[in-house]
Amino acid sequence: MTYPVLPDFKELANQITFYAQLQHERGAKGIEPVVRRSERALQTALRQLRQCPPDRKMAAKEPDSLRAIRALRPRGPRKMWMDFEAPEYREKLAGAMLGRFAGCTLGAPVEFWEIKKMQDWAKEIGDVFPPTDYWREIPDRNRLRYRASRCDAYTRAKMDGVPVDDDIAYTLLGLLVVEDYGPDFTIEENGKAWVKYLPYACTAEDIALKNLKKGIAAKRVGAIDNPYCEWIGADIRSDPWAYLAPAWPERAAGMAYRDAYLSHRRQGIYGEMFFSAAISAAFAVKDPIEAIQIGLTEIPKECALAQNVRWALKVAPKIKNYRQAREAVDKRFQGMSGVHTINNACLTIWGLTIGGTDFTKVISETVAMGLDNDCTAATAGSMVGAVVGQKGIPKHWTRKFNNTVYSYLIKRKKFAIDDLLRRFEKQARRVYDA
Repeated sequence: MTYPVLPDFKELANQITFYAQLQHERGAKGIEPVVRRSERALQTALRQLRQCPPDRKMAAKEPDSLRAIRALRPRGPRKMWMDFEAPEYREKLAGAMLGRFAGCTLGAPVEFWEIKKMQDWAKEIGDVFPPTDYWREIPDRNRLRYRASRCDAYTRAKMDGVPVDDDIAYTLLGLLVVEDYGPDFTIEENGKAWVKYLPYACTAEDIALKNLKKGIAAKRVGAIDNPYCEWIGADIRSDPWAYLAPAWPERAAGMAYRDAYLSHRRQGIYGEMFFSAAISAAFAVKDPIEAIQIGLTEIPKECALAQNVRWALKVAPKIKNYRQAREAVDKRFQGMSGVHTINNACLTIWGLTIGGTDFTKVISETVAMGLDNDCTAATAGSMVGAVVGQKGIPKHWTRKFNNTVYSYLIKRKKFAIDDLLRRFEKQARRVYDA
């Protein structure tokens, strides 16, 4: 995948701004016409880029409607439990949810850090790398993440509950959507829940939320002024639908579609559907990679995400550690955003192929790969957690959760883990009874 060579527009814009200020300070004339011409040129370029027609043949393989997506998917099991398996579900739900919390919390303080920076920090504080426990220390310990949790709340000494993160907030939000509107919620009802519970968001979700607040129809908000529509934001919202439709990949992917469509298109939608189906399948298999393969059966066979997931699985035997994983992704996806669905999906898969059912190795290696590593480790942790169950997660990862999850959702700042497990089970039974 070769991207066009792009100038550093951010630095260029900064230079224009700074020189305009400098020359004004020096009494220069004619600054404003130059600035206005620059702005018009950039606006023209933006308009022309938006109007460039996508490749029709590629678009035909990557539809946005659920019916068309399902028409292009390969054969799959669709439903793996004929009846709701309550005892097995409880053990695996706890494993998946706690696995997600642990992977996210390990990755959150070093989100987007390069490998060398993580290595240097581990050496400075006396931690092993890749990390096999939460970080001993973290820079900027007093800084608030998501305006709520101090950075040191993510460390092994200061942790007291699952600290705030968007990857966790969206898992909670998915439960609230189904509690409010039922498992057959519509895209419009999902939008109402976002306005009710989300105080703010990032990238594609931010665009969708702002468009919703402008009164734009929910089915349109993700397609308006949204260059982030194939980034990882929908992918990180995969888990609740799997928890609500365990061992029922088709049902999980269908709910994921109605969530993803609010903010994403094409690979963005497929990312959420794929991982929802895979995590759902993980409730019924003994190997995370089997779950990944089942996840592929719920998205278009020839879409870019599916092609690259198959590539990741094909080369996985050669990927022995975090460094090789990152090198392979950087080489294949040079120029791709570090928060794209595809490159991060490959890292998630390699975290699972490297670690297998060893929970610590899965999240440790995945975090060490970098890029959007709280997201990738959360998803990998959720999947392996569903496979091995709560008993398969070493207790040091969950000991200091203290039955508490913190959130930035409106009027929903704190949840009890045991209550979340009961509430997810109640709604999962509704899904199976429908």
